[in-house]
Amino acid sequence: MTYIINQISAAQTWPIRHEVMWPEYPLDFVKIKNDEEGLHFGLWLDAELVSVISLFIEGQEAQFRKFATLEHLQGKGLGTALLSHLIDFSKKHKVQLLWCHARTSALPFYQKFGLDATGDTFVKEGIEYVKMEIQL
Repeated sequence: MTYIINQISAAQTWPIRHEVMWPEYPLDFVKIKNDEEGLHFGLWLDAELVSVISLFIEGQEAQFRKFATLEHLQGKGLGTALLSHLIDFSKKHKVQLLWCHARTSALPFYQKFGLDATGDTFVKEGIEYVKMEIQL
């Protein structure tokens, strides 16, 4: 599969976030209060945006949020490529600690990248999450 990854606007992430993560809620539900302060990346497959992730850097620490790949393309390595790109980008920008709040169902995926679960699980809108992090 030939794909391209580049920086995109926050607004470009919203349709995929909505479709994949919270389709039962209004579109505004997937917008983050500080979206405009983040860096957003998209993976394009055959000129279609199919995977998105958002990065919020504060000093030497960064959180990635709202990582989503269209359901029919999950499991094909596209999300892996996008998260790998984000990790490389973070290293180049001197991020030392990268973290996220991961759905517990996705733990094995994140563990492949060296992220470790830290702290207790918590529930948001009926879905269980845990903080995961990696020292870069």
